[in-house]
Amino acid sequence: MRDLDKSLQESQHQNELHCEQEIEDIKRGVQSGNIAPDTSLIRFSDDALDEQKHCIRIADEKVALATQAYDLVDAHVQQLDQYMKRLDEELRREKDLASAGAVAALNPGTNVKSGRGSESSKGGRKKTRSAAAVAAAGNAPSMDLDLPVDPNEPTYCYCNQIFFGEMIACDNPDCKIEWFHYGCVGLKEPPKGKWYCPDCASIKRRKGK
Repeated sequence: MRDLDKSLQESQHQNELHCEQEIEDIKRGVQSGNIAPDTSLIRFSDDALDEQKHCIRIADEKVALATQAYDLVDAHVQQLDQYMKRLDEELRREKDLASAGAVAALNPGTNVKSGRGSESSKGGRKKTRSAAAVAAAGNAPSMDLDLPVDPNEPTYCYCNQIFFGEMIACDNPDCKIEWFHYGCVGLKEPPKGKWYCPDCASIKRRKGK
């Protein structure tokens, strides 16, 4: 486009000079009587007219190139709009799944929160991972889910936050807190066997002495 514009400007400038020169020649011819002062007979030379036609062709080529560029950009914008729409729908579904998974994990009627005296249920609770953590694709647990937080939703752990990410239940049936976030108790993966929170582990050690 820049090359065409440069070529057009040069051709227009050259044609303007050519036409100005011919106009001066015509004026001198009329004054000297060599050219009849009949405007219907006075015209630019074929060379000047060819230069003007050449400028028009370059201008048409610029318009065609600009139209092609516009159509190309418009097609990419439409593709991007469709992609953003699909991404928004996927994020909305993931948030709905994360919200449903968190509600199911906190529901006292589910297997995750019931059967406190059962070792099999405790093992399942230790390895429970919320849909929010799955959506985070292995990143550290985060509360930045853009989901509305119910003020009546129960809180857990030392941090007194709601259920999120990976959590583990203390195997002490009398634990006052019961559920803990991995990061708050220094865990990165489910421990083997029974697990006690720092408070309950300290009490257990004192009783064992």
